[in-house]
Amino acid sequence: MSVLVEISEFVQKGRAKNVKELVSKALENGVTAKKILNEGLIAGMMAIGERFKKNEVYVPEVLIAARAMNMGVAILKPYLTQEGVEPVGKAIICTVKGDLHDIGKNLVKMMLEGVGIECIDLGTDVSAETVVNAVKENEVQVVALSSLLTTTMEYHKDIIEALNAAGLRNSVKVMIGGAPVSEEFARQVGADVYTDDAATAADVALSFFK
Repeated sequence: MSVLVEISEFVQKGRAKNVKELVSKALENGVTAKKILNEGLIAGMMAIGERFKKNEVYVPEVLIAARAMNMGVAILKPYLTQEGVEPVGKAIICTVKGDLHDIGKNLVKMMLEGVGIECIDLGTDVSAETVVNAVKENEVQVVALSSLLTTTMEYHKDIIEALNAAGLRNSVKVMIGGAPVSEEFARQVGADVYTDDAATAADVALSFFK
């Protein structure tokens, strides 16, 4: 079994210590950081994402896998910089104003990072103004919005209208998700896409960069 396959499998098992050891070993053996990232760490996270979509694993396993992947990425970062490896793209992610729930948002963020997308996490209870300013200040291609409450879901529309007013709407893809949200609602508020799970969100976001 190659070291990259081993890294992938240990990511899926959430074995952070083994991931760190194998990433260091692969670097010592002359494997490029980019190859370790793509064929080891990201491959493992994408595999756990597919299993999550099929209900073969659940949120705790995904969180543990993401932690293991991030441990490996931390070791690789200086090497990736040296090699000039850039993220595939950049996204802003947040839970909308009035809503303090963050588990779903955090899960989507981990999945996005797991496919190589850099995430700027604005946190929870985020205003339209904050989103607009973040889009202006960062070269992002995706804005991912979440809400868990029916009382806050309408705020998706406020953010999209603010992006329109600022002349930024056409420069980003807006993704929305959360328990009360649906595909029909996404169309009503002018979002580009709705996804009902974190792994699908990552697949769709990745397609925007191809």
